[in-house]
Amino acid sequence: MVKYSSGALNRTFAALADPTRRRILAHLARGDRRVTDLARPHAMSLPGVSKHLRVLEKAGLLRRRRYGRVHEMQLDARPLKQAAQWVEEYRRFWEGSLDRLAAYLDKTAKRTQRKEAR
Repeated sequence: MVKYSSGALNRTFAALADPTRRRILAHLARGDRRVTDLARPHAMSLPGVSKHLRVLEKAGLLRRRRYGRVHEMQLDARPLKQAAQWVEEYRRFWEGSLDRLAAYLDKTAKRTQRKEAR
């Protein structure tokens, strides 16, 4: 099992929990954007969007570059990759558990059928 920093993973999932932040990440997946460009499609103030951006920055999901007064944001997908790996480990665990359960139920059903056929 891969070791994960629980703090980093918690920050990633907390950042992803908000739909506005997920939409911001979707915009950034298409390329770097200025803060004002990211704020435009959302019905909120620039300070409100900035709060969301700070949460994403603290989670390590984006990087900020400054050009004078212009702040440009860039997606950093590394924390997303770590979260996906964490989810994948549990997906494999549960699929394996469900496969074993299905095999057990199939085996039990066949035994019951044999008993009934006697």
